[in-house]
Amino acid sequence: MTRRSLWTAANLAKATGGRASRAFQAHGVSIDTRSLEPGDLFIALDGARDGHEFVAQAMASGAAGVLASRPVDAPHVLVPDTFLALQALGIAARERAAQARRAAITGSVGKTSVTQAVAAGLARAGRAHTSVKSYNNHIGVPLTLARMPADTERAVFEIGMNHADEITPLSGMVRPHVVAITTVGPVHVENFPDGETGVARAKAEIFDGTAQGAVAVLNADNRWFGCLSARARARGLVVRSFGRAEGADARLTDFGVEAGRGVIRGEVDGRPVDLTLSQTGAHWGLNAMAVLLLLEAMDVSQQDGLAALSDFQALPGRGAESLVRSHMGDFTLIDESYNANPISMAATIGSLGVRRAPGRRILALTDMLELGDEATRFHADLARPIADAGIDLVFCAGPLMKSLWDALPSTRRGGYAVEASELAPMISATVGQGDLVMVKGSNGSRAGLVAGALRALDRSAGGAG
Repeated sequence: MTRRSLWTAANLAKATGGRASRAFQAHGVSIDTRSLEPGDLFIALDGARDGHEFVAQAMASGAAGVLASRPVDAPHVLVPDTFLALQALGIAARERAAQARRAAITGSVGKTSVTQAVAAGLARAGRAHTSVKSYNNHIGVPLTLARMPADTERAVFEIGMNHADEITPLSGMVRPHVVAITTVGPVHVENFPDGETGVARAKAEIFDGTAQGAVAVLNADNRWFGCLSARARARGLVVRSFGRAEGADARLTDFGVEAGRGVIRGEVDGRPVDLTLSQTGAHWGLNAMAVLLLLEAMDVSQQDGLAALSDFQALPGRGAESLVRSHMGDFTLIDESYNANPISMAATIGSLGVRRAPGRRILALTDMLELGDEATRFHADLARPIADAGIDLVFCAGPLMKSLWDALPSTRRGGYAVEASELAPMISATVGQGDLVMVKGSNGSRAGLVAGALRALDRSAGGAG
């Protein structure tokens, strides 16, 4: 498929206040030569490495031109500061697509999955644009805006934070017509002196940059709902709620698993809604309710929303399932390795607990990070949801997970390792026919390494099993 022109050198110069060396046309925008596609504009950002060092590599990979803060041997637009120019480019892209209805999503858990599910619904309704991967920070948000075509009708953006005052400027760049906070919990609490209260306040910053008459989609089950809804209304937003709670606008009444698919029953504004999902995690019940409200606020029909949810596939590291045919027997791997915190841990453990399996239900857990002074307690406290879910065996890796290991009864102890790399051999020596194995942990504690090693046991894919 031929890619359309996204920016000309003249457009870039006007948007950024820069000076073009000569004419060129870019079909995309990139900040990384490893993912750059032919025809992209390469933005030479300063970071751990100076992006100008990679200009030659970018041009060799087919870049159309460069946004640079010093003259380079390539077609370029010269600006004083490439990071500020990226921000200006994002705002210019938003202003030229004035007809686009924009949504922004944040939350302690689930924001990437909800964003991508919403994007699937938007794509059914017309020309849509969205974040790729988890491009949700001070670079990812303006980059996503800068990539937005001028004829976009609807767009959805993911917005994240680690500290206070990070979401406000990003919300101001997007100027969303619809926002959502999936939930608030003890995530990044080590960066907030007042703990979860500070996290809730920081998430509420998403209301600060909204367009007039915006809609806020909030979790009625979350203990911060009252505070968040009051803050939203004070900013002039219309509040729509989702959850299991009585009175929620999109109310989940039941979630189960049948024939390997999640089955949802609920109500939207009092009207029944039934659908099935490829996702089997119980947290997808609430995710789906949030997605339906978001799509409604984005002028997407419920029919398109239900179809998009039904077809939506789990993202890598966020619940994707695979059958691993190993020499020890065929087992199902549930990969939740992308990230972890106390909320998502409890949710996924509960989801594993309701799954029926001919074999055992096995957990492989690595450390949850950025939990501050209470990190040890948060890990030890996982013993309760594990017991409630009736999990058969638990494997733990990492110094923080040692507190959970110590809290587990001997009947549930599968194995403990200091390093994640040591965990997969223990599991592979234990796993058997019909087992369900879930891997969960923070990306920084290398949970993905465990999931990858278990996936590699598949003989049908040429693994070593």
